[in-house]
Amino acid sequence: MSVTPTARRARADAPAHKPLQKGQQTKAAIVDAALGLATQIGLEGLSIGALAEVMQMSKSGVFAHFGSREELQISVVREYHTRFEDEVFYPAMVAPRGLPRLRKLFDNWMKRTSVEIDSGCIYISGAVEFDDRPGPVRDALASSVNTWLSAMRRAVEIAIEEGHLAADTDASQMAFEIHAQILALHYEARFLRSPDSVRRALQAFEGIVERYSHAPGDAPARARKSPVPARKPQD
Repeated sequence: MSVTPTARRARADAPAHKPLQKGQQTKAAIVDAALGLATQIGLEGLSIGALAEVMQMSKSGVFAHFGSREELQISVVREYHTRFEDEVFYPAMVAPRGLPRLRKLFDNWMKRTSVEIDSGCIYISGAVEFDDRPGPVRDALASSVNTWLSAMRRAVEIAIEEGHLAADTDASQMAFEIHAQILALHYEARFLRSPDSVRRALQAFEGIVERYSHAPGDAPARARKSPVPARKPQD
């Protein structure tokens, strides 16, 4: 998910200089409606017929924009990933390198997760539906998730480079543990309805940061480069 200033400008300028044609607008509206359905009934529940009914279009009209149910599902995955980047990844890039940026990524992820406790997460529900079903839809889901987790791992690596985390920090392990908190939050909040799950997830993240901020067995470092104070959980 790395992005250059040129790429950001191109992304921002594209809508202004290249307005969508009518066919593209219709397809975008269909994908938007399909994403809304998928968060409620899952990717596997999507069908051309159900979508045509929602859009008040003919089945052939919907089918003409995708060609297959599988391509519709992949389009939904891509749209979900784009929105995830826009809400979670790109806003965090304005934060200073290192731990502040890692925290911002986690904060944004938590905000989106808190909303999806009610609406559902395509990444999580899709993993349940397609974990044992090889094919293009599973590949699209796995690629999107791996892209995001790679960005998180890179954020940890930068925090190590900036001296905010111990030099011997295992970036992959730390990213794994952070991801685990999000998965636990979904399970606790969405399935078990635990009222304090968000607070516990924030507390767990701070515990992970503290543990990786100094070498095992050592006291917390007092002279790290650009020290970053601990954060209180936000409401």
